[in-house]
Amino acid sequence: MYCYSKFTLAPSATIGGGTVGGGVYELLTRRISSPLACIKKICVRDLQKTRDFTVDPTCTLTDSLDDVLNDETLNCIVEVMGGTGIAKDVVLRALSSGKHVVTANKALIAEHLGEIQKAIGEAEGSPSFAYEAAVCGAIPIINTLQSCYSGDNITSVMGICNGTTNFMLCKMEDGADYGEVLKEAQDLGFAEADPTADVEGHDVRAKISILAKLAYGVTVPITSIPTTGISSITSVDFEYAKSMNCTIKLIGTAARTSEHGEHDGPLTVYVAPKMVPTSHVMGGVGGAGNAVAVTSANMGLAAYTGPGAGRYPTANSIVADVMR
Repeated sequence: MYCYSKFTLAPSATIGGGTVGGGVYELLTRRISSPLACIKKICVRDLQKTRDFTVDPTCTLTDSLDDVLNDETLNCIVEVMGGTGIAKDVVLRALSSGKHVVTANKALIAEHLGEIQKAIGEAEGSPSFAYEAAVCGAIPIINTLQSCYSGDNITSVMGICNGTTNFMLCKMEDGADYGEVLKEAQDLGFAEADPTADVEGHDVRAKISILAKLAYGVTVPITSIPTTGISSITSVDFEYAKSMNCTIKLIGTAARTSEHGEHDGPLTVYVAPKMVPTSHVMGGVGGAGNAVAVTSANMGLAAYTGPGAGRYPTANSIVADVMR
């Protein structure tokens, strides 16, 4: 966890010192060097672990959550530890004490946003809660949906929200089989040893739940979202797609449709592989890239693309929230 100073010269801190946490520290201390983002403490699980970033003497490493959360000189917590257990307690405690919170934790938001918003409403000092990095890494889709569509009517949101599966599907389109590309993704660090969350669509499910909430103001429990991953996709599927000038992408969709095509029906949210025309913006997203396409009454189709993961793309979105 990192705590950062937000809007004042007060110091800040972080909980989590891994890949993303290290990136946040580096961006704020090495590339920005702003007095508005003075990192005073970093809370980690293992103080003895070797880290791939250098911590300045002015910043304290600690393994005590209380050391961070009870420090009244810190006014912003950056939660990058992951999970929904301890992380949830950290976020709620920080907000209840009036500290601002920034997180990249998609699972936490998808499952507990209502509880977090309640804690914000009950807290003194009007703390802010920001989570731009939780969906699609470097793409500023959270802030875009929060600020750019207030006078519009969104009819659909579609997203390639998982870089691992997009990388795998691109390789499969070139002729590699599923097992081969999964191993390559694991060797490159894109996929975990247990790739279930990625390949079965669970990661995308959490993200499209968040986007649906922002686009339509409706809480969609992730357990109610029909979800199909990519583990059953074969070369035959790609051959068929190519015959129709299409490719295959794992898409999270939130849309309002009706029997006659009007966009006034019930909200439908699901995750599934789709055939996408190669001429469509989604069809051209390669490698571990992400994309979100928003269709609305006023703007028509607007697409946002960029890196979906990685140390600095994700850290950049966190830093943007800290400095906003």
